[in-house]
Amino acid sequence: MALTKDKKQQVVDEVSALLNDSKLTVVAAYQGTTVKALQQLRRDARDGATAVKVVKNRLVIKAIEQNEALKDVDTSALKGQLLYAFNADDEVAPAKVLAEFAKTNPSLQFVGAIGTDGKFMSADEVKALATLPSKTQLIAGIINTLNGPVNGVMSGLGGNLHALLDGIAAKANA
Repeated sequence: MALTKDKKQQVVDEVSALLNDSKLTVVAAYQGTTVKALQQLRRDARDGATAVKVVKNRLVIKAIEQNEALKDVDTSALKGQLLYAFNADDEVAPAKVLAEFAKTNPSLQFVGAIGTDGKFMSADEVKALATLPSKTQLIAGIINTLNGPVNGVMSGLGGNLHALLDGIAAKANA
């Protein structure tokens, strides 16, 4: 069913808003992926606050042109059956979600990504991003690193304290 002009404008406005809010928009080719698999991808992505949309490339290009920060993005790679993953909270989440999905559905292939700086990233750059730890994992790693010396001192003091108390108890019993 063909979209009316008003519906097309609504889609362009929605995609423009998603592009504006998204920290990273990942583009992937999905040709050969079943509808059931795409529905599962959308459910999985929603859990991570990532929105996955299948939109006509022409309408996405129009939305990019309307966005002041992104109007200089190279859109030459936006050809074929593409889906777009948006996330306003985490820069790496869309790439991670699609990479995880691609492990079980090899028909999904990265095309690239659009960053907030208006640059179009290559598929290899997106794959590299997908291997990075998530924001919460990085924060947990930093906290763990900062707590390491404190935990070491506490366990050292705890061990020496027990030995001292055992020595005092042995002396008192003698």
